[in-house]
Amino acid sequence: MAEGRFITFEGIDGSGKSTQARLLAERLRAAGGDPLLTREPGGSPGAEEIRQLLLTGDPSRWSAETEILLFTAARRDHLEKTIAPTLAAGRTVICDRFADSTRIYQGATRGDLRAMVDRLHDLMIGREPDLTFVIDMDPAVGLRRGLARRSGEDRFEEFGLSFQETARHGFLSLVRDNPDRCILIDGNRSEAEVAAEIAAQTEARV
Repeated sequence: MAEGRFITFEGIDGSGKSTQARLLAERLRAAGGDPLLTREPGGSPGAEEIRQLLLTGDPSRWSAETEILLFTAARRDHLEKTIAPTLAAGRTVICDRFADSTRIYQGATRGDLRAMVDRLHDLMIGREPDLTFVIDMDPAVGLRRGLARRSGEDRFEEFGLSFQETARHGFLSLVRDNPDRCILIDGNRSEAEVAAEIAAQTEARV
């Protein structure tokens, strides 16, 4: 059986990526597919426990180095328990965030730690998505959206606007550096317009 496709969604907080990941999964199901929709941090029981450690509490709760280790541990469990078995079964996996978020949030916005992130990724994960949608959004708008959710998982939003602006530039650089798998999507449009472009790009690429 051919391995399934691995599609990820990236972008700053409040960019709409979670909504678009869900809409793409719904579209593929309506077309007769059987995609798995998952998220990071999380997506497996162990990783969901680590998620609570990472996304709640005071912004200064963890150093960037500790965050990298926690995210990598969660990702490893997610990969072992959820992503790899689903892909091996020939199903598409749609994931709300993956390694690119750690590259940007911990590797670029909180110090020059990208080399550390990449070494850990190569050692413990060793997997890249087949296709990544990076949804670009005005950081001020995204931050307002993120804080308005009041989800209780807003530790990174509480770092403020300058943090989100730095993250946005990091994601734009990611797209430039990885044109074969990353597609930049303008998120400053209606939900339906964004979903239509993502659907068209998925059909063309996958």
